[in-house]
Amino acid sequence: MDNLQDVKLHTTDLDGKKITYHSETVFLVQVGKGSSAYQTRYSFTGNLTQAVSYYNCINIGNGYKKRLLMPSSKQPTLASARS
Repeated sequence: MDNLQDVKLHTTDLDGKKITYHSETVFLVQVGKGSSAYQTRYSFTGNLTQAVSYYNCINIGNGYKKRLLMPSSKQPTLASARS
Protein backbone atom coordinates (compact mmCIF):
# COMPACT_ATOMS: atom_id res chain seq x y z
CA MET A 1 0.00 0.00 0.00
CA ASP A 2 1.40 3.31 -1.09
CA ASN A 3 0.09 6.56 0.38
CA LEU A 4 1.78 8.69 -2.25
CA GLN A 5 -0.50 10.99 -4.21
CA ASP A 6 -0.01 11.85 -7.85
CA VAL A 7 1.69 15.21 -8.29
CA LYS A 8 0.32 17.11 -11.28
CA LEU A 9 2.40 19.71 -13.09
CA HIS A 10 0.77 22.91 -14.31
CA THR A 11 2.07 25.68 -16.56
CA THR A 12 0.49 29.13 -16.61
CA ASP A 13 1.32 32.46 -18.19
CA LEU A 14 1.26 35.30 -15.61
CA ASP A 15 1.96 38.82 -16.90
CA GLY A 16 4.09 37.46 -19.73
CA LYS A 17 6.09 35.11 -17.47
CA LYS A 18 5.73 31.34 -17.78
CA ILE A 19 5.07 29.83 -14.32
CA THR A 20 5.47 26.09 -13.81
CA TYR A 21 4.24 24.61 -10.54
CA HIS A 22 2.83 21.39 -9.13
CA SER A 23 -0.10 20.44 -6.96
CA GLU A 24 1.98 20.86 -3.76
CA THR A 25 3.47 24.30 -4.54
CA VAL A 26 2.75 26.97 -1.93
CA PHE A 27 1.69 30.49 -2.96
CA LEU A 28 1.63 33.37 -0.47
CA VAL A 29 -0.26 36.68 -0.67
CA GLN A 30 1.45 39.22 1.58
CA VAL A 31 0.68 42.79 2.65
CA GLY A 32 2.88 45.42 4.33
CA LYS A 33 2.96 49.13 5.07
CA GLY A 34 5.78 51.54 4.28
CA SER A 35 9.21 50.10 4.97
CA SER A 36 7.94 47.48 7.43
CA ALA A 37 8.09 43.75 6.72
CA TYR A 38 5.43 41.92 4.75
CA GLN A 39 2.90 39.76 6.60
CA THR A 40 1.27 36.73 5.01
CA ARG A 41 -2.50 37.19 4.71
CA TYR A 42 -3.36 34.16 2.57
CA SER A 43 -1.65 30.88 1.70
CA PHE A 44 -2.67 28.54 -1.13
CA THR A 45 -1.35 25.10 -2.02
CA GLY A 46 -1.32 24.13 -5.69
CA ASN A 47 -3.86 26.77 -6.76
CA LEU A 48 -2.25 29.73 -8.54
CA THR A 49 -5.59 30.89 -9.97
CA GLN A 50 -7.08 31.41 -6.52
CA ALA A 51 -3.89 33.08 -5.24
CA VAL A 52 -3.95 35.57 -8.15
CA SER A 53 -7.65 36.26 -7.52
CA TYR A 54 -7.03 37.08 -3.86
CA TYR A 55 -3.97 39.18 -4.77
CA ASN A 56 -5.99 41.20 -7.29
CA CYS A 57 -8.82 41.78 -4.80
CA ILE A 58 -6.59 43.47 -2.22
CA ASN A 59 -6.97 47.25 -2.42
CA ILE A 60 -3.85 49.12 -1.39
CA GLY A 61 -3.56 52.77 -0.50
CA ASN A 62 -1.95 55.18 1.94
CA GLY A 63 1.53 53.64 1.79
CA TYR A 64 0.57 49.97 1.70
CA LYS A 65 2.19 47.33 -0.49
CA LYS A 66 1.29 43.79 -1.60
CA ARG A 67 3.02 40.88 -3.28
CA LEU A 68 2.38 37.38 -4.56
CA LEU A 69 5.11 34.84 -3.76
CA MET A 70 6.06 31.33 -4.78
CA PRO A 71 8.79 30.63 -2.16
CA SER A 72 10.07 27.49 -3.89
CA SER A 73 11.10 29.42 -7.02
CA LYS A 74 14.50 30.95 -7.84
CA GLN A 75 12.71 34.29 -8.24
CA PRO A 76 9.95 33.98 -5.65
CA THR A 77 8.11 37.26 -6.31
CA LEU A 78 5.50 36.69 -9.01
CA ALA A 79 3.80 40.10 -8.67
CA SER A 80 4.07 43.17 -6.46
CA ALA A 81 2.46 46.60 -6.12
CA ARG A 82 2.91 49.69 -3.94
CA SER A 83 0.81 52.77 -3.41
